[in-house]
Amino acid sequence: MRMLLLALAGSNLLATPAFAALPIGSKAPDFTTTGAIAGKPFKLHLADQLKHGPLVLYFFPKAFTSGCTAEAHAFSEASAEFKKLGARVVGMSADDLPTLQKFSVEECRNQFPVATANGDVRKAYDVVLKQKPEYANRTSYVIDRNGKIVMEYTNLDPSEHVQRTLAAVKRLKGR
Repeated sequence: MRMLLLALAGSNLLATPAFAALPIGSKAPDFTTTGAIAGKPFKLHLADQLKHGPLVLYFFPKAFTSGCTAEAHAFSEASAEFKKLGARVVGMSADDLPTLQKFSVEECRNQFPVATANGDVRKAYDVVLKQKPEYANRTSYVIDRNGKIVMEYTNLDPSEHVQRTLAAVKRLKGR
């Protein structure tokens, strides 16, 4: 019986999802990269984004896959609510700029930018997908205008990322 309990406990540990290592309250690593909004390329610098208010920085594995498309649509549909709260949304993946230009139009519906998360950015945010290190894990961060992480959520299932980040932005606004 004891061996069975130990085996079950061990299997539960293996089934536990890995969470991003950036703890709440830590400083978000600064970066500059290329991105696209409405199909147009631009330079994205984290510090510049934070000058406008809080930022939802969400990492996704691969443009034009079913989960990433569903998540982009959900963020697009909620973009007016984020804007009303003074927050910006930026999607990040390891995809190249031409792919993200197309994704920003077709799936993000011109509502928010998407940008390239190179290996250094993925490592800095601890979002390297362990099963496929060339991809980002599905992780959402809310960063306050001072550059502090106020919320983190990692789950390959895209269904709760928008509601969790929106709730965090609302709590931030209420401070």
